[in-house]
Amino acid sequence: MQKTARDMVLSLALIVLAAGVVWLFIPHEDGEPDVKRVDYRVDLLTARRAASYPVAAPEGLPEAWKPTSVRFQGADADAWHLGFHAPDGEYVAVEQSAGKRTVFIEDKTQGAARTGATQQIDGRTWTRYEGDHYDALVLEGTEGSTTVVTGTASFGQLTTMAEALRTE
Repeated sequence: MQKTARDMVLSLALIVLAAGVVWLFIPHEDGEPDVKRVDYRVDLLTARRAASYPVAAPEGLPEAWKPTSVRFQGADADAWHLGFHAPDGEYVAVEQSAGKRTVFIEDKTQGAARTGATQQIDGRTWTRYEGDHYDALVLEGTEGSTTVVTGTASFGQLTTMAEALRTE
């Protein structure tokens, strides 16, 4: 039997039709994935008992701010990390450590540069850092620890986080 061009076109049409039907029945993810919320209360209590400095965490943030990651590493200069998915979809993290200030800031801001601009938040001075990946606010005047609010979010969102931080 000889194959004709008509048979090949019919076969191709049948394959395309079958692929279309399969595509229709496979679920498609549209939009952003659902971000999983973590409960950081136990980790916060542990860090506050163990750290050599007052550990900061936000209070009173709207429900739209989703905590996504938490860790306290006592063996690594009492390093505290608390990451959030901000309402606008960006990332914001609270980072604290008793380690060397310049090295810690460089690491947690992913190389952001000090701008020299400062702002007052709840009577405390924060210095702005700008970078290719992360921007940051760094709390000034703390002895024995460094506090950084950093992430991909705008300075407005970083300020909102810094305003919500409490140490007890």
